Order: sequence, then structure tokens, then C-alpha cells
Amino acid sequence: MDMIKTGAFIAELRHQMGLTQQQLGELVGATNKTVSRWETGTYMPPIESLEALSKELGVTVNELIAGERLSEPEFREKADENVRNAWQDSVFTLKERQDYFRRRWRRRYMPAVIAGVLLYDAVLVLLVFSGLVRAAVVTAFAVLPSPFIAAAVNNAMMSYVERRTFDIKEDE
Repeated sequence: MDMIKTGAFIAELRHQMGLTQQQLGELVGATNKTVSRWETGTYMPPIESLEALSKELGVTVNELIAGERLSEPEFREKADENVRNAWQDSVFTLKERQDYFRRRWRRRYMPAVIAGVLLYDAVLVLLVFSGLVRAAVVTAFAVLPSPFIAAAVNNAMMSYVERRTFDIKEDE
């Protein structure tokens, strides 16, 4: 993405519409200084602003990012190029996003997992000391074997990581 080309395109479209930076900013929820920074190529409009900008300026988001009006044959080529550039310019790689959400899950849910395991162990100890050894053994080996607990915890974590990494909306 060429920030200067996109900025010049925004400025050109704004001038064609007879808008000031202040007026365009009000239409898209930004300040005149922010619009100025976009137009000078200091930085790109955030993703949330691209749709509003494209609507107000009468172009597609793809044209806005490309910094030019596109004919039909050019449109698909530029769309692919813009996606490739966005992918390369992404702040986080896929692995970094997954690692981030994995650490976040562990901070949020591991205390509950540990508490559950400790509670499970405490129940087993109570059953053993209360003379119900047979019940303790049955519970330990039949109900919640540790490999299954580990697998369930891992599945819960990976499900969380996947939903967050790929921004999957859950059914409500």
C-alpha cells in the first residue's frame, strides 16, 4: 500500500466534492488534523474508517487503498494485490496471534483448571481416608483419568485460540 498515493487520492476526491478537511472529517468521524495526516500520507486511515471514507467519497474501499479509480479488469488484480500487501504489512503473523491468544487463555482460565484438579484430588483423598477406597479407585480410574482431563483442557484452549485468531463469531 502506498500511503502517499492513497493520501493524494483522498485529497483529490475531497477537492472534487468541494469539501474541506473539517467537513470530510465530520462525515467520517475524524478531526481535520487526522484527514490532513491521511492526505499527506503520514499514515493510513484505520480499517474502521475506510468504509465510511469510501462511501462519502464515492469510491470502493479497494480503489481507496489502491489510490486510484480502477477499471473492471484492474479491479480484481488490485484487490488481490491489496490483500497480499495487507497480509505482508500485518502487525502480527498468524503464529504471533495464536501465541498471544494461547497466553491470554492460560492467564484467564488456568487458575480455574488448577482449582478443579485440586478439588478432584481433595475428593479422592477424602474418599480414601473415609474408608471408601473402592469408591476412590473407581472414581480415579473410571470417571476422570488425567489424560482425558489434559485433552479436554487443551481442546478448550485451542478452541478459544482459533475463535479469537480467526475472529469467529459464536452462535448466540
